[in-house]
Formats: sequence, structure tokens, C-alpha cells
Amino acid sequence: MPYSPLVSVISQWRLFLDRRIHVPVSDEDLVLDVGSGDKPSWRADVLLDLYTGAEYASQRSGHSSARVSRPLFDADAADMPFADGAFDYAICSNLLEHVTDPLGVAAELTRVARAGFIEVPEAASAKIVDFPSHLWWCRFDETDPDAPTLVMTAKATPYFDPEINAYIERAGVRQALDDVLNSKFEHRAIFYHWSDAVRLRTEGDLDPEFAAAAMLAPGHQRTWETIAVRWVTSMLTARTRSRRRGVQVRYNQVVKPELRRADDPVLERRIYRAGDPG
Repeated sequence: MPYSPLVSVISQWRLFLDRRIHVPVSDEDLVLDVGSGDKPSWRADVLLDLYTGAEYASQRSGHSSARVSRPLFDADAADMPFADGAFDYAICSNLLEHVTDPLGVAAELTRVARAGFIEVPEAASAKIVDFPSHLWWCRFDETDPDAPTLVMTAKATPYFDPEINAYIERAGVRQALDDVLNSKFEHRAIFYHWSDAVRLRTEGDLDPEFAAAAMLAPGHQRTWETIAVRWVTSMLTARTRSRRRGVQVRYNQVVKPELRRADDPVLERRIYRAGDPG
């Protein structure tokens, strides 16, 4: 089929709705966003992010600091402070490729939520325009249709091919290539809707020095797109957000039993850390 700009726009619009707007939950369900960063899901009731400060700006694609638009727990996604089954749904978008322990995160997602959504970059596309802040090549193994599995292979170098990366840099075509790949974004990322359990396996071992360097490597900055997406999302979700405006989540409702507090406060729009007196 010949390329059609209209068909492409319609396809990207549908993909945006599926990825960012249509969260398959009811108004009563409690939703967690794991690795919320500077673009938390509009539907999340609670956020979790380990790197909230501006010193980790390279790990984000918009503002330098994490956005505290709802109660945000500053904690490791591989060791969440939440109780078993505390959430009905967990969103984990573009986080797993950055963490050193994706198996631990997968286990925690399974523990604290009943279902959820994971998005990671797809390996083949990432090898064309790669990001040195990513630690893993991600693939989706659907050999067994009853048990599709996210497969994450440890990267050994910041770029798949140093010579190709040097050429892209020298020729100044990185942005042009990025735009072409984004025009077919449905092939650039893996969208994993899971229930009951996250199926994930890793291949290879990460070099600790490489992982440490990746934390400080340049990321992919798209501030103007972030602002545009936030505005469109706000418009499209206004009705649901209005219906849920009075929803309150209490501290003891979501945290592990050993972390519960006698006063059991209503969660506020601020950062919570383990050991905080309140």
C-alpha cells in the first residue's frame, strides 16, 4: 500500500489513544504509575519514582525533575513500599530499559497489582537510533501464545555499532532518522498488557561500570512534545478526572503493613520517603 499522510496521522492518533488515554479500569479502581518521571499517567492515583531530582534529567524526556502531580513515593521499583495487591492496575512505561534489575521490577509489579501495562523500546528500532541511557535490548517472545514473554538482553556498549553511530553523528541525521522511526511508532515500541503475572526473562549480565555511565548519559529530550501531549491529554480526560476529583487514598491503604502509621493520613500531592515521620 502506498504511503498516505492521512492514514499515518489516523494510525498515530489511535496509537496515542491506546497508549496514553484508554486505561482499562473503572472509576473505582486504584492505579499506580511506576517510574512516572516527568510524564505521569493522567489516570494514576499514586506515583513511584526513584530518581526525582534534576541531577537525573538525562533519564527523562521533558522536565529535569520528576513531576509531583499526585502522591509520589521515592522508592526503588524493585523494592516497592506497597502492600500485596494494593493496586488494581499498574502502568510501567519506558522504565524497564533503564533499570539494573528488571526481573525484580517485574516481580514487584506482579506482587502489588492485579494487571497492568508495560511499554519498552523495541530492539531493532533502538539499534538504528539508540540511546546510551538504555541498558537493555527488548524483544517480545510470542512463541507460546498462552505465555508471551518480554525478553531483555543486556547491552554491552552505549551504541549497537560505534561506526554507524559516528556516521549518524557526523552526518547530522539523527533527528531525521528519529522522525522517520516515530512515524511508525507502533513498530518502535513493545506494548505489553498483562494480568495476574508479568512474564519477563533476561539474557546476559550488565557491566556495573556501563550501567553507572548510562545513568549520566544524554537522554532524549522532547520538551515541546511533552507539553503538547499533556495539553491534549488534559482535554480528553477532563470528564473522568472531574468525576474522580473527590477520590481520596489513605496511607495505610497502599503501604506494607510494617510501614503503616497510627494516624493513617490521606495521601497528599507531595513526595513520600521511607522513614519520613510524616
